[in-house]
Amino acid sequence: MKLNREQMQMILALFIVAAISAILLSLTDMLTREPIAQAQRQALHSALLQVLPEHDNEVQDDLLEVDGRAIYPARLHGRLTGLAWEVIAPDGYSGSIRILVGIHPDGHVQAIRVTEHKETPGLGDGIVHNKSWLDSFHERGLSGVHWAVKKDGGDFDQFTGATITPRAVVKAVKGALVFYQSQQIKILDQINSKTAVVAPSAAGGGK
Repeated sequence: MKLNREQMQMILALFIVAAISAILLSLTDMLTREPIAQAQRQALHSALLQVLPEHDNEVQDDLLEVDGRAIYPARLHGRLTGLAWEVIAPDGYSGSIRILVGIHPDGHVQAIRVTEHKETPGLGDGIVHNKSWLDSFHERGLSGVHWAVKKDGGDFDQFTGATITPRAVVKAVKGALVFYQSQQIKILDQINSKTAVVAPSAAGGGK
């Protein structure tokens, strides 16, 4: 079918608009990519400071990967003081919950922080705002701890009107400890290969 002049002009105009839009999108991506990456790095830095003990290394630069998990080791004067990585609780009340877990080299929890969630404000979001509940994970290990909420016979509180959310977090944090126990030798070997000094330890310690 032969196109008339008007149709050709319309097609050309659409092509020009599409080309300009593509160029603008590309420029926007180029201009915002670095600031977004820096903001994400800063947000991670702040979260890592909350879950790791004192350290003098840049943990994001010392990142290592074990079985597909990005692990951030913290060192003080070359000595390993803690590790952190993200776990995902897929069974939150309103969706997945992302949790940054800090672990002491002997296998107990240093601290946890929820980095992303969709839980109900005033109920499930206590996993972010309830500091005493977050602090209840400190120094907990696999040994001697019932990793469940009290409603299920465990050691961890649930929130009034919200049991599913804390239950999901407790389960995910326990999973982080189980992972560390099973992969401890591999993790510490990788860290030692980067000249870190690690004291002998055994996973599963803590209260």
